[in-house]
Amino acid sequence: MALTADPDEDLVRRVGQGDPAAIQAMVARKLPRMLALAQRMLGDPVEAEDVAQDALLRAWKQAPGWTPGKAKFDTWLHRVGLNLCYDRLRKRREIVTDAVPERPDESAAPDRGLMAADVGVRVDAALARLPDRQREAIVLCHYQELTNIEAAALMSVSVEALESLLSRGRRALRQALADMRPGAEGA
Repeated sequence: MALTADPDEDLVRRVGQGDPAAIQAMVARKLPRMLALAQRMLGDPVEAEDVAQDALLRAWKQAPGWTPGKAKFDTWLHRVGLNLCYDRLRKRREIVTDAVPERPDESAAPDRGLMAADVGVRVDAALARLPDRQREAIVLCHYQELTNIEAAALMSVSVEALESLLSRGRRALRQALADMRPGAEGA
């Protein structure tokens, strides 16, 4: 099965040759998606910036030896970003602390107008509570807008396994955010 043409092939080749304009173009094209991926996976903007920069630095270093046709560059870059996120998530689990973590206030906002601002925070918190693989599937398909086939390849699972992860993740998000549905007030 032949891969479709990689839209980044020429850019990666030029980056590998040290073309400053190509390096700027790669950063402009890839940084926003890497930041979004890392922010959704880690929930911390500072860590997300570090991961995105590290992923792009690795891309820049790998560009001279890049072999077109093995994988799409964007798929490879997403895998690098995800691996960096998982490294940070593992380090978080290893930190031992005596402090009890703060629990988010689950009560409804006193002003309905504040509810709209609260939605993003609530969704991010619910997303952060998903198991890693479910969160990864949701982020890749819904936030990074990869197709199921691309996301499954990136996660090294079958499309059916990805769809199962998506289904379980969506169900968990629906349950976590059930009180936000219309008609759920006072329930």
